[in-house]
Amino acid sequence: MERQTILVVDDTAENIDVLAGVLKSDYQIKIAKNGELALKIAKAMTLDLILLDIMMPGIDGFEVCRQLKQDKRTRHIPIIFVTAKISAADELKGLELGAADYITKPFNPPIVLRRVQTQLALTSQSRLLALQVRQKTAEIAQNQLNVIRRLGRAAEYKDNETGMHVIRMSYYTHILALAAGLSEDDAELLMHAAPMHDVGKIGISDAILKKTDKLDFDEFEQMKKHCEIGAEILGEQDSELMDVAQIIALTHHEKWDGSGYPNGLSGEDIPLYGRIVAVADVFDALTSKRPYKEAWPVEKALELLEKEAGTHFDPQLVPLFVEKLDQILEIKAKFNESDK
Repeated sequence: MERQTILVVDDTAENIDVLAGVLKSDYQIKIAKNGELALKIAKAMTLDLILLDIMMPGIDGFEVCRQLKQDKRTRHIPIIFVTAKISAADELKGLELGAADYITKPFNPPIVLRRVQTQLALTSQSRLLALQVRQKTAEIAQNQLNVIRRLGRAAEYKDNETGMHVIRMSYYTHILALAAGLSEDDAELLMHAAPMHDVGKIGISDAILKKTDKLDFDEFEQMKKHCEIGAEILGEQDSELMDVAQIIALTHHEKWDGSGYPNGLSGEDIPLYGRIVAVADVFDALTSKRPYKEAWPVEKALELLEKEAGTHFDPQLVPLFVEKLDQILEIKAKFNESDK
C-alpha cells in the first residue's frame, strides 16, 4: 500500500527535523521552508495532510491556509497548524480559515503522531462518504433518466413518430445548445430531457394522433392540449432533469412572434430550452418520412427554418443550427429509420 504524503511547512530547520523524524517511518514527507514554496508544492502534487507553521517570514501560515482553502485543487487537504503559543482569537481565526487542528511546540512525538493519524482517518472516512453519496446520486439520476426514456417510449406508441425521431432530435438539441453557449452539463441535461417533449400526447385520442388528413379546428385545439398534459404528467419534481423536461413539454410549440401555444409566449420569454427543442424537433419532423407525408430534402427544411427565423424560431438559433449542419447530418445518418 502506498504511503500517504505529508507536507511539513516551517522556517526553522530544527522543527522540520523533529516532525520529519516522528513521521517518516509511516509517511512520505515533503518539506517547505516558507509559505510561497508550500503553495507551489500543494498545487503541484497530491498531498494527504499539511503541517503548517503560523509564524513565518513572507506569507504567514494563516495566509497560506486561506489561499489553499480558496483553491478547488487544494481545499480538500486537511491542515494542522503548528505553533509555539496561540491566543484564543488566533486559534478561532485558524479554524474559521479551515484548519482542522493545532499542534503546539515543543512537540510531544506521541501526540503529534496521534493527531496526524486522527486527521488522516477522518479525511479517509469523509472521502469514502463523499464517494458513496456520489454513487447514490448517480444511481438516482440514472433512475430518473430511465423514467424519462420509458415515458418517452410510451408517447411514441401513441404517435406516428418513431423512437429514432426522439433520439435524433435529442442529439440535435445537444449540438445546438453547445453552439448557443450552454455548458456541457446543461447541454447534456437538455439532451436527456428532450425525449419528453411530446409525452402529453399520451392524453390525446388515437383518432386525432393517427389521422392522415389535416386536422380540423376542433381537432387541432385538442392536439394543442398535449403541451399542458405533458407538463402535468411531469409535474413539479425535486429534480433538475424533470424540471427541464417539464419546461420543454410546455414550451416547445411556443413561437418567437407570440403566435404559438399554449400560452402565446414570445421572444426570450420562451425558455431557451424550449426554443432549442423547437428548432431540432421541426427540422427532424420535416426531414423524416411519416404515413401522412414524404421526407423533405434537407435543403428545403433549412429554407423553412431560415424563412421562419424571427417568426416561429429564435433568429439567433437558426444560423447556429445551420453552422453545425455537418454534425447534424452525421446524427441523422447514424440514427436513420432503418435502425429502429
